[in-house]
Amino acid sequence: MLLRLLVSFLKIGAFTFGGGYAMIPIIEREVVDRRGWIEKQDFLDLLTLAQSAPGPIALNTAVFVGYKVRKVGGALAAMLGIVIPSFTIILLIALLFADIRHNPWVEAAFRGMRPAVVALIVAPVLKLSQRMHRAMYLVIVATAFAIHWLGWSPVYILLAAALGGVAWELSHLKKLKR
Repeated sequence: MLLRLLVSFLKIGAFTFGGGYAMIPIIEREVVDRRGWIEKQDFLDLLTLAQSAPGPIALNTAVFVGYKVRKVGGALAAMLGIVIPSFTIILLIALLFADIRHNPWVEAAFRGMRPAVVALIVAPVLKLSQRMHRAMYLVIVATAFAIHWLGWSPVYILLAAALGGVAWELSHLKKLKR
C-alpha cells in the first residue's frame, strides 16, 4: 500500500503542471474516484485543512491524504511522491534555464500555459464552492476584496473565518436543540 501511495503521488507530481492548485483535481481523481482510498467528503475536509495549513497546498494535501490512508508511513510516502518529481524538475531547470530563458520558443510556451494554469486553479475552487451555503458567496467576495484591494493578511482572514464557522455551527446547533 505504501508503494502504491508513493507511485500514485510520483505520477501526480511528475505530470502536473501549474502548481499545487492544478494538482488538486488530479489528486482527487486518483485517491477518491480511481483508487477509492478516501471518501469525497473526507477529501474536501482534508483539502480545507491543507489550504489552512502553512506550506504548499499540493504537499499538504498529499501529506493529509497519505496520513488518512496509512498514518505516518502513508504521509511520508505521499510527501516523497509529490516532492521528488518537482525537486528533480526544478533542479534541472535551474541548471539549464540560464541558457534557454531568452529562447522565443520557451517564452511562447510559458505565455501559452498561463491561461491553462488559471483554469486549473479555478476548477477546484468552483468544485469546492458547490456545497456551500449561499451566504458564503458574500464571504468569498468580501475576502477577495479584503486581500486584493485592502491588503489584509490572509492569516487574519483565515482565523476570522474559522471563528465565524464555529459561531455559525454553534448557532445552528442551538436552533436544532430547540
